[in-house]
Amino acid sequence: MRFPFSGRLVGLRPIFSRPRMPFAGLAAMACIALASACSPAYNWRTVTDAAEGYAIDLPAKPTVDERRVEMAGNALPMHVRAAHTQGAVFAIAAIDLPRDDARLRESVVETLRSALARNVSASPIERPVQVPLQTGAGIAGIELVVTGAAGEAHEQRTIHAWIVGSGRHVYQAAIVAAHVPPQEQVDQFFGSFKLQ
Repeated sequence: MRFPFSGRLVGLRPIFSRPRMPFAGLAAMACIALASACSPAYNWRTVTDAAEGYAIDLPAKPTVDERRVEMAGNALPMHVRAAHTQGAVFAIAAIDLPRDDARLRESVVETLRSALARNVSASPIERPVQVPLQTGAGIAGIELVVTGAAGEAHEQRTIHAWIVGSGRHVYQAAIVAAHVPPQEQVDQFFGSFKLQ
């Protein structure tokens, strides 16, 4: 059996010589470098939930959870889809209201707003946002960013959320992370959120 490199070595350049690379080789290496810079950890897909009336991009295959939550004196159904990647959770929750009632909707929005701050024992930074409708118009919502100690271990967490009520639903799109994801990933998530 003969090994491919047995005998003399052919084609090796001296250590200090400058290797020559044709332009096509440089272009190929640049493409490989650019492709490797894109994180496969963020594997975006659009999730549309016609029953709950929203569409949003999530960075991984989401888990699905449904439960009843006590809000505004009611046990309300909450439907959650959550994607976990790079130590962050990207989640969308849709809370079903028994009727299209502005007062109840605002009460649930306020409950969610308070709960976010309470989860990390800190005061959020808030600003108004327009959540787009699939028809092209927009609806007023709230953007919150809050950082503080969460859980029994009191680990530092940042919660970035949009909360909006529309019709018989209240929605909360949120990113929860120890380290805030890159801005382009945050923009992809919130920028894709649309209501029907």
